[in-house]
Amino acid sequence: ILVIISIIHIVISRRQTVLKHANIVSLEDIFESKSHLYLVMQLVSGGELFDRIVEKGFYTEKDASKLIQQILDAVKYLHDMGIVHRDLKPENLLYYSMEEDSKIMISDFGLSKIEGSGSVMSTACGTPGYVAPEVLAQKPYSKAVDCWSIGVIAYILLCGYPPFYDENDAKLFEQILKAEYEFDSPYWDDISDSAKDFIVHLMEKDPRIRYTCDQALQHPWIAGDTALDKNIHESVSAQIRKNFAKSKWRQAFNATAVVRHMRRLQLGTSQEATSQTTLPSPLRAHLLLSEATETEDTTGQWVKAPPHHTS
Repeated sequence: ILVIISIIHIVISRRQTVLKHANIVSLEDIFESKSHLYLVMQLVSGGELFDRIVEKGFYTEKDASKLIQQILDAVKYLHDMGIVHRDLKPENLLYYSMEEDSKIMISDFGLSKIEGSGSVMSTACGTPGYVAPEVLAQKPYSKAVDCWSIGVIAYILLCGYPPFYDENDAKLFEQILKAEYEFDSPYWDDISDSAKDFIVHLMEKDPRIRYTCDQALQHPWIAGDTALDKNIHESVSAQIRKNFAKSKWRQAFNATAVVRHMRRLQLGTSQEATSQTTLPSPLRAHLLLSEATETEDTTGQWVKAPPHHTS
């Protein structure tokens, strides 16, 4: 809530009443009592992104491209306002209505941060499968982390499973830190080279050369006609049902919690072996973050092994 209030104050200071964008769930009003602050949010009733894709009978690259275009446009707006979302993931993407052509809406600003608000962004937060390498590496980071997350979302929208997965948390983190992912056959055989190129530019390990929202919006897969019309619904929906079952969502946790948990495990092991053992980067002591400085989100998603990790 403190994050939302700070965002409200920034927006008001810029002579805006609230954040207003067609693809962002807006804050309509605020009521305050002696003990509570009530936020009145815009009503969105169309359901979650994955549910709608599974329900469709026809789904193509073009559909995915249109979804990503809306997300990019909204995130560009946030970035232009100096706001970094920091927790972009499919669960935070909701349809405005049940209409077939309903727009997509970005929600949940619980981990949002205002760039240039007096502190460097370096806290590991977000949902593990969607966070950028520099976040896990505990390096100072920028709005480029949102662009990485959009790349991960685009990847999932085209195949139905996540680019990074491992039963072992440390190995999962290593995959992300190295930006190790593949376009596995046969799941990517019918996906255009343009779509893959688009994802590669967003899921670039180096944030300095990673696509910005502006650059991504100009890519042929978004601005041109390179997105294919072939129906990929059967394959994508089957993988979404397999890898993103709702029963698994409750097992999720954010990146900060994971880092802390991993460090505790490492400390326990090192204390048994030797008190002089040093944790390997990025699991060193500086990953124990100040709990007073950031709001932690405990929601998210954990998934089963995607097809290229099953035997």
